[in-house]
Amino acid sequence: MASIPESALASLQDALTSSIVYTPSSPGYQESLIRWSGTGIKQAGIVIQPTAIKDIQTALLWAQTHNVDLAIKGGGHSVAGTSSSAGGLVIDLSRMNNVTVHPSTKTLTVQGGAVWKDVDEAAAKHGLATVGGTVNHTGVGGLTLGGGYGWLSGGYGLTIDNLLSATVVLADGRVVTASAAENEDLFWGLRGAGYNFGVVVDFVFQAYDQTDPVYAGIVAFTPDKLESVVGELNRLMETPDPRSAAFCILATPPGAPGPMVNVLVFYNGTREEGATHFAGLLALEPVANMVDMVPYEQVNALQNPMATYGGRKVLKGVFFQTPLSGEFLREVLEYLTEKDKEHPELVPALLLEFYDMRKTCSVPLGDTAFANRSATQNGAVNMRWTDAASDGVFRAMARELQARFKAQYEAENGGSNPDDVPQYINYAEPGDSVVNNIYGANLPRLQAIKAKYDPTNVFHKMHGIPKSA
Repeated sequence: MASIPESALASLQDALTSSIVYTPSSPGYQESLIRWSGTGIKQAGIVIQPTAIKDIQTALLWAQTHNVDLAIKGGGHSVAGTSSSAGGLVIDLSRMNNVTVHPSTKTLTVQGGAVWKDVDEAAAKHGLATVGGTVNHTGVGGLTLGGGYGWLSGGYGLTIDNLLSATVVLADGRVVTASAAENEDLFWGLRGAGYNFGVVVDFVFQAYDQTDPVYAGIVAFTPDKLESVVGELNRLMETPDPRSAAFCILATPPGAPGPMVNVLVFYNGTREEGATHFAGLLALEPVANMVDMVPYEQVNALQNPMATYGGRKVLKGVFFQTPLSGEFLREVLEYLTEKDKEHPELVPALLLEFYDMRKTCSVPLGDTAFANRSATQNGAVNMRWTDAASDGVFRAMARELQARFKAQYEAENGGSNPDDVPQYINYAEPGDSVVNNIYGANLPRLQAIKAKYDPTNVFHKMHGIPKSA
């Protein structure tokens, strides 16, 4: 992309009143480009970090006037670089990260640049919590606009099911409120396809009493226990408990010779209740048991050691139904183990989520733009490495695992087409050839909303909405 003319850059800088500005010659410019994955880093023409809505309005209009590529950065977790721009403008919201707690209504007003750590810790000071990301340095905006699962989803549904309103800066510079009472069509679209309509500068969430610690932590098993662990997780899903959830993570813990079977357990109750609920799993003799009573605001930090910044990453979504086949997952573990031995620089991992989906499924599909309200569970293939020359190799491995899960789904469902299953947008890279369905039956309505609020397709980085025929 051609560089932005100096005169255009100067015009933007002169117009901004409440922003830190970085250009390629500025001290701190390279630091402003850092993302969760090295694959998401692009050399921007200009980066602004506003602290006021008026500068966002100014920057949006400037980008359109000068035909400059635009990206919006919240948490910066996109491995595909959707929060970055090669040669264009990045509006980095990270300085707009305030969280205001309203104890009388048990609501939270969260600025668009906050991460979930900000929310969890602010809410906890008032004995509250809401449904948020399970890695606490994930951005609030990205997770919310794509739906949002969390440890509290069994009781309260998706993050978007607890979104009461949003303040949005539209492409034409207008600032609007979207809620059940104002701009209802936009509010509908934001909840599941929200990347496509504007810059959300404030979210208002419903929160809930959460004064007690929870039973949570990781238990690790040797690979020979895989089928037994899967069997126990399947058994728990036969009689789901809204207070409980678990992640099965096939990954190599520090110091281990290869991938192991790790389970991150969660129970929103006492130690006795949690231990009873997971008694069958704990009876399988884990080689490590780090489960304890944990303040809720710390639970979303438990995965942080496995989800650190740095390196190059690929993240690709998979989906499955329970009961999950232990035989199938054995093949997957053997594949991961083989690749781990072949490629010393590779850190492979597979995360499979086991949520009680009943609350999520209780919301009618047409009530929000979120397209995959079903008992189907989600997961993510996460590969990490260091050398950019290996990008193609490891991305191909992730696609291979993704394809295996789709084939398994088809085999288990009598030949049903897995392309008919809308996939979780937050685990799907834009342009992913294996992902065929994001918006499902909601697409026609989304096309109409897109035409109304962003007719020139200013916001298109993350799973853009195609124009209707």
